[in-house]
Amino acid sequence: MFGDRWGVTEAEVGQHFPCDDLVPAPALALWRGVTVQAPPEAVWPWLRQLRVAPYSYDWIDNAGRRSPRALVDLPDPCPGDPFSTFAGSRDVGRIVAVEPGRQLTATVMGTLMSYVLSAEGETTRLLLKVVLPQQRWYGRALALGDWPMARRQLLTLKHLAEGSGAGGRLQ
Repeated sequence: MFGDRWGVTEAEVGQHFPCDDLVPAPALALWRGVTVQAPPEAVWPWLRQLRVAPYSYDWIDNAGRRSPRALVDLPDPCPGDPFSTFAGSRDVGRIVAVEPGRQLTATVMGTLMSYVLSAEGETTRLLLKVVLPQQRWYGRALALGDWPMARRQLLTLKHLAEGSGAGGRLQ
């Protein structure tokens, strides 16, 4: 399906993601990935910060407010915590599983997603798998719409973790 993969290898598509434990036979699966020129411990605080803002196209999903470019002092998330926000204030989704520094799995509107950090020498692969448990009318639209949104989110997190943004300063 067009839009089901961006920035991932066949080996990454074939690997096990935490969302696979929750949805072993998804109706739709999408994979996204980016290489970050920083170790996982520099990427994790930005991934953890998805609870504060979506880090995608802020004019669409953050009511025009810019996602923070400095780290907020947040504890590691726990299952049941809100996953992110929409329009700058409303909680969206829930965290369902977390391994600090390694993976974050959440659900939003019946869709599950796992963000996985994989160290590769001095770099980190930031991988995202999105699964839809059952066939829905919006499945194809999800694949096409998620592609640019997830791409922007992963590239923004990459940029920030690499220190190109605010350099990881705590706010």
